[in-house]
Amino acid sequence: MVDKVLAKSDSFYKIYERNTGANKESTHYCPGCGHGVLHKLIAEALDDFQLRERTVLASPVGCSVFAYYYFRTGNVQCAHGRAPAVATGIKRSLPHSIVISYQGDGDLAAIGGNEILQAANRGENITVFFVNNAIYGMTGGQMAPTTLVGQRTTTSPYGRNPGNEGFPIRMSELISQLEAPVYVERVALTDAKNTSKARRAVRKALQLQMENKGFSLVEVLSACPSGWKMTPVQAKEWINDYLIKQFPLGVYRDRSESVPAVESKRFVFQSADLWTKLDIPTQEPFASGGQPCAGPQDNPRIKLAGFGGQGVLVLGLMLAQAGMQSGLHVSWIPSYGPEMRGGTANCHVNLSHRRIGSPVVSRPTVLVAMNLPSLEKFETEVAAGGLIIYDSSLIDRPPQRKDVQVLAIPATEMADQLGNTRIANMVILGAYIALTGCLSKESITAALPEVVKRKNLVPLNQQALEKGMEFVVSSKH
Repeated sequence: MVDKVLAKSDSFYKIYERNTGANKESTHYCPGCGHGVLHKLIAEALDDFQLRERTVLASPVGCSVFAYYYFRTGNVQCAHGRAPAVATGIKRSLPHSIVISYQGDGDLAAIGGNEILQAANRGENITVFFVNNAIYGMTGGQMAPTTLVGQRTTTSPYGRNPGNEGFPIRMSELISQLEAPVYVERVALTDAKNTSKARRAVRKALQLQMENKGFSLVEVLSACPSGWKMTPVQAKEWINDYLIKQFPLGVYRDRSESVPAVESKRFVFQSADLWTKLDIPTQEPFASGGQPCAGPQDNPRIKLAGFGGQGVLVLGLMLAQAGMQSGLHVSWIPSYGPEMRGGTANCHVNLSHRRIGSPVVSRPTVLVAMNLPSLEKFETEVAAGGLIIYDSSLIDRPPQRKDVQVLAIPATEMADQLGNTRIANMVILGAYIALTGCLSKESITAALPEVVKRKNLVPLNQQALEKGMEFVVSSKH
């Protein structure tokens, strides 16, 4: 009888759909890279401690950012070096979550040097995994704060010179001198013995966060064969022969026995009284109108796309504003090129009766395409059973998908009949709410003056909204 099945950790996605490469069943890291090994150690610990559902992983710029592809946990991608600050915000607002800051040396020890010191000095109850491979591995092999004296990189072709670039920074030693950190250890991913020690360190750091004991950092010496221009075997030998001599392994701080386990009480605010805390006037929300939408249109994930100047971003803001005034959880994030007019633009909108985990809409249940390039680019992303609304005035072919609902509306032509083609976005908005019933006409009307800054255009936008609604109603009969 089989007692144990060797399989991929449950804390990993079964298929790595987020990986844009061809292989979606294994990690994309270079042969010999330590990231995949460390990922496995963390994932196994999350499984064994049953932490996956509570975990949020903050990953910034560098190879560490690719953790987003693989971990089936909450994930926030951060600006360069800012993962400790983001992790602090997450932990303060969700104190019962397990928050991991996963960073490389070019990130943590360079641009993020102050961030990590301040988080450690405050004793934030987060776990930091710090991958030290002595180089900027992702961006071309430049010199990092941990690059060894004499080590050649693309930006130090003659070797690091202490008189010019200074000495390598020993982050574990530096952080261990602060009073607040509970646990700091440096490990290496070389042979089985050192990997076993790294496994124990990973588990201990997570256990200490579970017990609310405070800040932990595990520094992991890891190979970067591509950046070092070595084979995987040579890279592991180089860690033993050179890197460990500069960065000795061992425990640099361990107050885990003297710090008592406590119930976390470090709240910044309760979401229920956030408006009061921020001194924002409140009012009764509008009723969302009608029954809750059925199927994919309940809690819709919406992607709106078109050319710059078509009002795509304003359309998204209208949905978010009306959703907020209807008492829903909302999010809105834009994406657009540098062109003021004519460039591509899209935005992501979430409307939900539940808290929103991420503002990114990677699998929309609703796609609004206001030009052909947008339809061609995003049609395949729409979830099965979803909805595609497209401007048939500008798009000369219907969607190819047969497993989605489709609404073709000549929005630009209808807007032109009202005297302004730039209100085609409001025509589409009217059609959407009439078709789905997910927001009421009253909530949209109330949101118009908040979003449309030129007040003289509010009545025209209102007419466009009603035209879109009438189009859907008439098409049903």
